[in-house]
Amino acid sequence: MAITEEQRIAFQSISGSPVVTEASDYYTGLFLADGTIATMGYKVATQGGPMTLAIKMLMDLFPPEQLKSGDIYLANDPYRAAVHQNDIQVLQPLFHEGTLVAWAGFGAHEVDVGGMDFASWCPKAKDVYQEGFRIAGLKLIDAGEVREDVWQFVLSLSRLPHLLDLDLRGMVAAGNISQRRVGELMERYGAGVVEAAMNRMIEYSEQKLRERLAAMPDGIFRAVDFLEHDGHSDRLYRVCIAITKKRDSMVLDFSESSDQAPGFVNATKAGLRGAVVGGLFPSLGYDIPWNEGLLRPVTIVSRPGSICDARFPAPVGAATVEAVWIAKNALTAALAKLKACTPGMDAEVQAVSAGTMSTVNLGGTDQYGQRYGIHLMDPMMNGFGAYTESDGYDLGGSYSTTIPNVANVESNEFLSPMLYLHRRIEPDTGGAGARRGGMAASMAFTAHGVAKTEALIMTHGMEVPNSIGILGGYPGSCVRQRIIRGSDLAQHHREGRMPVEVSELKGDLEEMGPKPGLIDLHPGDVFETSWQGGGGLGDPLDRQPGSVAADCDAGHYSRRFAEQIFGVALSPDGSVDEAATRSRRDALRRERLAGLAEPRNIYHGSVEGTGESIGGRLRFAQYRGGRWFACQCGQPLAPRSGNWRDGARSGQISPDAVGFHLRLHPELELRQFVCPGCGGSLSVDVAEKGAPDIQDIELI
Repeated sequence: MAITEEQRIAFQSISGSPVVTEASDYYTGLFLADGTIATMGYKVATQGGPMTLAIKMLMDLFPPEQLKSGDIYLANDPYRAAVHQNDIQVLQPLFHEGTLVAWAGFGAHEVDVGGMDFASWCPKAKDVYQEGFRIAGLKLIDAGEVREDVWQFVLSLSRLPHLLDLDLRGMVAAGNISQRRVGELMERYGAGVVEAAMNRMIEYSEQKLRERLAAMPDGIFRAVDFLEHDGHSDRLYRVCIAITKKRDSMVLDFSESSDQAPGFVNATKAGLRGAVVGGLFPSLGYDIPWNEGLLRPVTIVSRPGSICDARFPAPVGAATVEAVWIAKNALTAALAKLKACTPGMDAEVQAVSAGTMSTVNLGGTDQYGQRYGIHLMDPMMNGFGAYTESDGYDLGGSYSTTIPNVANVESNEFLSPMLYLHRRIEPDTGGAGARRGGMAASMAFTAHGVAKTEALIMTHGMEVPNSIGILGGYPGSCVRQRIIRGSDLAQHHREGRMPVEVSELKGDLEEMGPKPGLIDLHPGDVFETSWQGGGGLGDPLDRQPGSVAADCDAGHYSRRFAEQIFGVALSPDGSVDEAATRSRRDALRRERLAGLAEPRNIYHGSVEGTGESIGGRLRFAQYRGGRWFACQCGQPLAPRSGNWRDGARSGQISPDAVGFHLRLHPELELRQFVCPGCGGSLSVDVAEKGAPDIQDIELI
């Protein structure tokens, strides 16, 4: 771990590229001689999963007997070993006394790797050839000597060679540190001891995860998530996962996901492995060393030709923030249900966090006549999902990046010709629940000091609430993107005013879709966007009224949200009107019961005792001589081996009933499941119209 941390410091110190120094969109790791993950840094975990594949690929292309100390290789082929082309991989074999003993592996998101559009995110791409250069394995440095012709060739393929050059130099420096430190360890303890220690650490991680899995109930745990618009048309795509957990192992089956798309939203098998690492490691390995051992109890199943396992040459340039991202969402949602059914793991149950990662890249010629490009990481300021025992973190970042970083406003304005109107927490974005989801941020900016700049804008989650709630909690907000063209911003500035709201400006306002792609921004054109809040956990009507009042006082929720969604009435001074709140919440529960269909199965009487909490209002309890799913109020819902949804009232509800920043794709609907006895919310699902209800928990 000390070596991977020193790798990180060296890479970040040498690079100077804003993606690395400001945004931390990179990866560092150490691997055994066969490519097995020995230890990995805590930056972008999804980049770490495919790195093993990259090393194995290199050893196929360059047999071990051809490798030399000081060799350094470059790769970025998503159909072999990368998440997408922008994630450049640099790999160095490490030697001791002439023997290959380990590998160092690094990855970084490069702002531009060629392709038909600036930033190499190409919404209109029809195949991978249009998305930028794709290299299986290329030797950059031969036995410590830079192959200058190869180095310059690689740089020539990017619109921003100076940034690529900085990152390559940073990764080479980190590799040199790795060789030095591993060599010092082996000199001190012996190669056999160091190799045995790395293998023992991997075995330890495997053992701890298997012990954790063995203590969990066997069953099938399902989840689904969606993305809209493939760059060509506003089609809807789903990623489905069924986790079959038996004894001390799991099968993660993504086979029921949609067919691959004609546009750039697909993931390859390597990308799916990255999604699994990015979801599994933080969810079940939060207190276990991150290495290959966490993958050994896991089998990943996918269907070739699906959006999670695209066939060559389907475009995959946006994989990281599209299919890979929602595969991670679905995985963490299903794992949360598994943890909820496990005694003693209630504190680790969490709703979906940061359901999307919007993409905003700026580039062109700056005010000094220099070519520039910047990948804004501001959209990482999504909300984290709520926990059983606490609210989700505001602006929590990416679930798979444990040490996230976002550049401050001044840094972005210094590095690029842009001017912010605001970047702030956006009210009413966190999903409602007994524990609320974290709030997301918004930003608004314009081009500044130049005649125009190019902006590459894309997202999913404008018509899909990806940050779904859990155990009765409501989803977080959807993404919003809009632009006001030809505004009077300059006039405000001349008159000494600094507007921060788009509503203060005059101009032509345009609501944008999810994938506008490459557009021109001129001074006075103001782009504004807000992102997804975290999902809530538990029935919002069970949230302590005082907590809702405190949220309103902090500016997180509006009074209107408090009353309509949480059912909390506030006095003019902001204090809780207890009587009005009880009345409002009772009315909302009656509305649920009156508006939703009767259960498929109706059970009379009450369970015995309080039972054992699953989370929210759902629990296990004794009924009719067996163990049943039940509501907190005592209403039986289904036998332990059945589908608890069969015992709940259910039906379609309006997005306005759960939040003010939600929109739905025409092919989607919201379904709510409530207890037929008390009207408590048990689940809010995002589902395809006409699709059967999902059985999220099927215990064996």
